[in-house]
Amino acid sequence: MNKSFKKHQLSVAPMLDWTDRHCRYFYRVMSKRTVLYTEMVTTGAILFGQGDYLSFNNEEHPVVLQLGGSDVNAMTECAKIAEHQGYDEININVGCPSDRVQNGRFGACLMAEPELVAECVNQMQNVVDIPITVKSRIGIDDQDSYQFLHTFIDTVAQAGCQHFIVHARKAWLSGLSPKQNREVPPLDYQRVYQLKQDFQQLEISINGGIKNYQEVITHLAHIDGVMIGREVYQNPYFLAQADQQLWGETTPILSRGEIIEQMAEYIDRYVQNGGKVWHVVRHMLGLCNGLPGAKQFRRYLSENSRRENGDSAILHEAFSLVGKTNMS
Repeated sequence: MNKSFKKHQLSVAPMLDWTDRHCRYFYRVMSKRTVLYTEMVTTGAILFGQGDYLSFNNEEHPVVLQLGGSDVNAMTECAKIAEHQGYDEININVGCPSDRVQNGRFGACLMAEPELVAECVNQMQNVVDIPITVKSRIGIDDQDSYQFLHTFIDTVAQAGCQHFIVHARKAWLSGLSPKQNREVPPLDYQRVYQLKQDFQQLEISINGGIKNYQEVITHLAHIDGVMIGREVYQNPYFLAQADQQLWGETTPILSRGEIIEQMAEYIDRYVQNGGKVWHVVRHMLGLCNGLPGAKQFRRYLSENSRRENGDSAILHEAFSLVGKTNMS
């Protein structure tokens, strides 16, 4: 069985507190082909948590569960649960540098334990038919040589991982906040390109600081896929062009108004089931960025979407404040 997507040309990064199921539905309205990732979910949350951490909308496919953990038995059990839930793929977090994650012995600190990551991959892949992938940094602390990265990738690949997403910055495990770790360590795209040259049989995707389609296309000349995070979240209409720009789709690019209509239907279904408008529209605040009235759009949603008995009318009212010129 082929255990990988045909092409991870573009994906949206897993972002804690951001890429929940409402956010992913919104992104899927704009792009049918971009691969979507959940927020990182820990093995403890899945196995012992009281909430439903794995629910998603059927429309989200292809959708990947990003899993945080390092206990082989727990990771294996969660892999089986995720496959049963219908996820297309599972990604192991070996990139997050936060103290909380380190205390749980997962995230970027696992780069120092490639044999453990390899064992997780091997055991998980043995019990499921969906791909197990890994998202890492290019190094941690003073362990930032290319040889260190090469050894990590080689060890984990031998256990059966065929797709690596590499954030092209190293992580400092102490002294920097997670936000600083996304900005302070310098980007080194060439190091990720070198990985692809050395491991041509693997699928290598790149992440970190990528902001437009020209940059995406430049990277795709060297590696297999591009993952974008905060740029998409802050300027979500970016995704509306993805299928045409990268896959050559000929269907028209959705206007913001058309996206609003589809999301209004989603909001009303969600509200009828007891949900709150804000849970959905908080991910849409940047949809009109660059247009006259974008600030008013954001403000109206922020101030009105938490009120009781709200529905999709709030979204329509906010959109009515956006200038009617250049409405595409």
